[in-house]
Amino acid sequence: MTPGLGRGADLRAASAPLDRQLVGERLARFSAVTGQVGGDEGSAAAAVAITIVRRRRELGIWMTRRAYTLRSHPGQFALPGGRIDPGEDAPGAARRELSEELGIEVEADRVLGRLDDYRTRSGFVMSPVVLWAADTFVEPVPSPAEVAEVFFWPLSGIDVDPEFESHPETDRPVIRLPWHDGYLHAPTAAVIHQFREVVLHDRHTRIDGYDQPPFAWR
Repeated sequence: MTPGLGRGADLRAASAPLDRQLVGERLARFSAVTGQVGGDEGSAAAAVAITIVRRRRELGIWMTRRAYTLRSHPGQFALPGGRIDPGEDAPGAARRELSEELGIEVEADRVLGRLDDYRTRSGFVMSPVVLWAADTFVEPVPSPAEVAEVFFWPLSGIDVDPEFESHPETDRPVIRLPWHDGYLHAPTAAVIHQFREVVLHDRHTRIDGYDQPPFAWR
């Protein structure tokens, strides 16, 4: 938590109605850790889109289940996203992947900010980009080659405390979030948790200390 933010500040942040301006302000105050690609692990750059939408007067984000035919992480729950192409930046890649996977176009001026890069065990550095698409509702049209299912996750459902597991393969806590009668695991769970902390509560929480379960390492 940022020094000076106490319980009173948390309560005021939680009660403030969320809109494009407020989300942008909170992300502008947050100093995201970026530029983590490369190093000894030779990680590849990827971007994911956390797209705030409004459905039936309720704010939420789009989640997907990856197509079962994909080579990597088939059938897993994920945010829309993928590799950053040469010449792209993370916001551009997130907007492109959102269009390719869900058929949703978001203009560049709807990019509100970024969260921390997260290094995955499967060889990527994931750059989360927060987009605003809540002014006009657009029903997603998923690409069957990439997406098996699409889910609307209300912000009220995201605003829950994480749970942690321990595994003998790592000395870091493994984060998970309640999701669909089960759990959402890192890396996506770590990114969503930071989104909740920064965007919903204005708490500057880091996630680099949280690990993924061994099944996600491949």
